[in-house]
Amino acid sequence: MFNILFYTPEIPGNTGNAIRLAAVTGAHLHLVEPLGFSFEDSHLRRAGLDYHDLAVVTVHQTFEDALRALEGSRLIAFSTVGTTNFAEVAYRPGDTLVFGPESVGLPEEVQHDARISELVRIPMIAGRRSLNLANSASIAVYEAWRQNGYGGVL
Repeated sequence: MFNILFYTPEIPGNTGNAIRLAAVTGAHLHLVEPLGFSFEDSHLRRAGLDYHDLAVVTVHQTFEDALRALEGSRLIAFSTVGTTNFAEVAYRPGDTLVFGPESVGLPEEVQHDARISELVRIPMIAGRRSLNLANSASIAVYEAWRQNGYGGVL
C-alpha cells in the first residue's frame, strides 16, 4: 500500500482523521516530531474514533529517521508551490506522500531535498491559501489507490 508522512503536524484532529484514513485504506501513517499535541489529546482520539487499533502509525523523532525507515520508497511531496498536478503522477504501491504542518506547509528544505522525487500540488481556485491537511492527504491517497485498482478491497 502507500505511506502517508505528516512532517511535524500541529492539529490533533487532522492527525486523528489521518489515522482513520490509514485504517480504511491500508496506508501506513508516519509522523515526524515534534507533534503539536499528545496522543492523549481528546480531539485526536475523537477524530480517529475507534480506528486507532486498526491503523499502522509510526512516530519518528526526525525527518532523517523517517527517511531511513522508508528507504527505497519514492517520496512525493505536496505543496501549494508544486509544479506538477498531483493527478498527473503515476503512483506506485509503496510510494510515500509527504505533507507539511498546517500553519506553514512543507518547509523549503524538505521540498528541495534531493530524495524528493516529485513536488506536486492539488489544484485550487486562485487566491486560496491551502486545503486542510487531512483533506489533502485523503485526496492524494484515494487518487494513488484508484490508480492502482483499489487493491485490498473486497
